[in-house]
Amino acid sequence: MRGRVAVEVLPGVVRVWVGVVAGVAALVVAVVGVMYAGHSESGRVDRWFVLPTEDSVGPPWRRVALATDFWGEPAGAAILVGVGVVGCLLLLRWPRAAVFLVAGAGVSVVTATVVKSLVGRTIHGPGNLSYPSGHTAFATALALVVALLVTGRLGLGRAAGTLLVLGAGLVGGAVMGWAQVSLSAHYPTDVLGGWCTALAVVPATAWLVDRAADAARRTPG
Repeated sequence: MRGRVAVEVLPGVVRVWVGVVAGVAALVVAVVGVMYAGHSESGRVDRWFVLPTEDSVGPPWRRVALATDFWGEPAGAAILVGVGVVGCLLLLRWPRAAVFLVAGAGVSVVTATVVKSLVGRTIHGPGNLSYPSGHTAFATALALVVALLVTGRLGLGRAAGTLLVLGAGLVGGAVMGWAQVSLSAHYPTDVLGGWCTALAVVPATAWLVDRAADAARRTPG
C-alpha cells in the first residue's frame, strides 16, 4: 500500500479536502471574474490593500519583487520546471511525477490565459490583460505539485498531507502575489484569481495524470 501511495501524484489521503478546496476555488475564479469583467481600474477590494502605482515598493524590496517576478516569466518558469523534471526522472525515477509537474504548471498557466481573454480586465492600458494573474497561478501550481509529490512519496497522513499541500499553495501564491502587486503588474484581486486558478486546476490535473498512467500500465504492450 505504501508503494502504491508513492506512485500516485494525487495521494488518496488528501483527495477529499483538496477536491473540496478546488471546487470552492473554481467558484471564486468565476465570481470575481464576473465582478471585474471589462474593468480597467482597481475595485473596492483592491483599494483595501494598495493603489496600483509605479512605486508601490521601493529599494531594497523592489529588487526582491523583481527577482521573484523573474521566476514567473517564461525563462524563469522554464528553468524551475526543467530542474524539477530532471529531479523526478534522474533522482526519484518517477516519470509520472515529471509529467504531472509539466502538466500541472502548464495547464494552470494556460487556464489563466484563457480566463484573461474571457474576462477582459486590464491594467495600465487596454493591451494589458490582468485577471487572473498568470505569475501567481504558476507559482501556486508549482508549490502545490511539489507538496503533493512530497505527500505521496513520504506517505504522509491525512492531516499532515493536507496541511502541507494547502500551506505550500498559500505560501507560493502569497510570495508571487506580493511581487505582482508591489510591481503594480496586477491588482490584488488578480492575484486572488491566479491563486484560485491553480487551486482548482492542479488537483484535477493530478487526477487525470493518475488515471491516464494507470490506464497505460494496464494496456498490454
